[in-house]
Amino acid sequence: MNVKLLAYTPAPERTVACAAKLCYAAADIDTVMDGLTDEKAGSFLDMLTEIGHESPIEHASFTFGIEGVSRSLLAQITRHRLASYSVQSQRYVKESSFEFVVPPEIAAMPEARREFLMAMEEDQRHYEKLSELLQRKHETEFLAEGLDEKEARRKAEKKAIEDARFVLPNACATKLICTMNARSLMNFFTHRCCNRAQWEIRELAVEMLKLVREAAPNMFRKAGPPCLRGSCPEGKMSCGKMSRVRESFQALGAGE
Repeated sequence: MNVKLLAYTPAPERTVACAAKLCYAAADIDTVMDGLTDEKAGSFLDMLTEIGHESPIEHASFTFGIEGVSRSLLAQITRHRLASYSVQSQRYVKESSFEFVVPPEIAAMPEARREFLMAMEEDQRHYEKLSELLQRKHETEFLAEGLDEKEARRKAEKKAIEDARFVLPNACATKLICTMNARSLMNFFTHRCCNRAQWEIRELAVEMLKLVREAAPNMFRKAGPPCLRGSCPEGKMSCGKMSRVRESFQALGAGE
């Protein structure tokens, strides 16, 4: 997994603080940034957290580059709908010798790992064979329609891999660009940093949290699973490891 913070709102904490200041002080847009030091911006962020006023943090957004994650993770992260996603297309990019993600539990068991790798190799063979068969069929059709060989080959390959991709597994690796505003990120961290989240998206969430805390430490100081801020809301489904979770996020710098 490779995660990078590609871009974010300049001076994100001051941007959020000026929005909060406009809500609570007799300021106008020409003077709202006046006197907003880092210390005062931090105070505004603390106040917003204390009173539960979350809308001002929507003015800061963060864009991540993510690669080496599975299509299974993609299905999970796109459930967070208040975000923007650009994903490498399997319709336009041929998955020759596709990369894949091996779950740690499978990787740790030699017999399971061998079975998994054989499944990936078999999927690759089926994908290549289907691509070949379909491309040959479509290329013949396009040539019959009067296209030159180069154009017929190009269009035939694209049309072939559209259908051949149906045999690709959830483990197939993908790449995406993801942009969320800070409020959406807070919600994402609440759900996906929790021990009950699936291992891959939890690993991604923790990496993203590390990156945004470097860019906006006050804003994301309390971000993470809900047990950092109080009792676990999972009831009988709780992992029962709140103390350990809090310690790990304190070491990360995400808790108090």
